[in-house]
Amino acid sequence: MAFIITSPCINEKAAECVEVCPVDCIEEGKDMFYIDPDICIDCGACEAVCPVEAIYMEDEVPEEENEYIALNRKFFEEN
Repeated sequence: MAFIITSPCINEKAAECVEVCPVDCIEEGKDMFYIDPDICIDCGACEAVCPVEAIYMEDEVPEEENEYIALNRKFFEEN
């Protein structure tokens, strides 16, 4: 299971999450950051520093944000 970045990150791009990630699994997209689910080690460092509370453990993503689970994975499949 991986952490997922959701809609509060759109146009925020504060990047604290990138700075603390020990495995460099967070990449910048056009409008927001994305977490590579195949590299994420579920450490939670990113979640703790997110200024907009956009990061959730995959099984804790709010129902209205569920589309971001697929969007995070799709970002890495296409890039």
